[in-house]
Amino acid sequence: MEKLAKFEKDFYKPTAAILDRSPQETEHYRGKHEMTLATPCRKEQSNRPIPAPIQYFQDVELPDYIVNEIRHQKYEHPTPIQGQGWPIALTGRDLVSVAKTGSGKTLGYILPAIIHINHQPYLERGDGPIALVLAPTRELAQQILTVAQDFGRSSKIKSTCVFGGAPKFPQLRDLERGSEIVIATPGRLLDFLEAGKTNLRRCTYLVLDEADRMLDMGFEPQIRKIIEQIRPDRQTLMWSATWPKEVRKLAEDFLRDYVQLTVGSLNLTANHNILQIVDVCQDRDKDDKLISLLTEMSQDKLQKTMIFIETKRKVDEITSTLRRTGWPAKGIHGDKSQQERDWVLKEFRTGRTPIMVATDVAARGLDVDDVKFVINYDYPNSSEDYVHRIGRTGRAENKGTAYTFFTQKNSKQARDIIEVLKEAKQVINPKLYELMESSRFGGGRSFNRWGGGGRGGGGFKGHW
Repeated sequence: MEKLAKFEKDFYKPTAAILDRSPQETEHYRGKHEMTLATPCRKEQSNRPIPAPIQYFQDVELPDYIVNEIRHQKYEHPTPIQGQGWPIALTGRDLVSVAKTGSGKTLGYILPAIIHINHQPYLERGDGPIALVLAPTRELAQQILTVAQDFGRSSKIKSTCVFGGAPKFPQLRDLERGSEIVIATPGRLLDFLEAGKTNLRRCTYLVLDEADRMLDMGFEPQIRKIIEQIRPDRQTLMWSATWPKEVRKLAEDFLRDYVQLTVGSLNLTANHNILQIVDVCQDRDKDDKLISLLTEMSQDKLQKTMIFIETKRKVDEITSTLRRTGWPAKGIHGDKSQQERDWVLKEFRTGRTPIMVATDVAARGLDVDDVKFVINYDYPNSSEDYVHRIGRTGRAENKGTAYTFFTQKNSKQARDIIEVLKEAKQVINPKLYELMESSRFGGGRSFNRWGGGGRGGGGFKGHW
């Protein structure tokens, strides 16, 4: 194996403000934000202390090109995941970060990436990227690209996106011109690597974003093949909303002397900024309830709302019904062309169409900061998906509301959703307990057989 050139990866410069902060203040900050820190890697531990969190931007010396963009974006202070993640990443340590969606994770790894790149030699002709970000979906990759371009522009760092479902030529052209940051879905990137269209010889900074989602989608073989092509002394950052054994195994295999940063619980938890309201109802009542709910929500001004539906056909049906009755809705699912999906997303982001009806797969990886409401017309197949869905609202420390229609056929998941609601200190509909009991005894009795929501359970009124 050829001798690898050394590279720099420790750029952390704390100011007196953070150095003078007492251990008690640091622990208070970590406790307030439910942070836990661990160094679980048994293979190689350096026993280096974990740096204190950055509570304010002035706690650390950042380059002018970063400070100017922070001011331009009007960021007031780092989010908890950024505050503790940045000093770990800027010291060159590997990092596993487990946190809910909407926690500011993208800037959590892009800011250190920009600083890292600016300390490396310039790319030469034929060089691949210095920083590689792997993401599960095209939509998430494009959102990451926007942040990378914003923060890389002033120091002339080029970023590009590589993903399936789009023509290869424009992506190949960008790679050939040279990009310091490549954001990619695993399948398309591996195609290019195996065809010799790019390489990872210069890659010293690797990010796995939504690692749990990538594994759920079956990308583990591609991820492993990609990482095998990157130098072993790289810096690696892994971000995940959950911490199942498959993600733990990936971390053990590919990270060295890493710090594990968890914000919140390792158990299935929802963002506490989201008000969760569950209506236990009949399937046949859901259409009327949806219209009533939208009517109630729009009394002031209709704000961005995502409606989740189980099947593609039903997405089209509900979208047509809403549009026929005057609601500004558009649908998105896997059978629509990429061009149409991009257009629907743009209409939703700009607010021209404030209602988006979607399947889970189509909405995976979407990051729209100002979604006010999520409606689960159909409850998903797992409570993990429920937490991911409602995480579309309440992002960037904003408040949000999630409404869920829960029927007899969902009774097997009643226990799980009750646990999620309990952990988030939400009001629990008593009918959920009845469904949980009916499920325990084989689901032999139907719930509220004669229709309606029952006394006090007819709808969502009183929650506004």
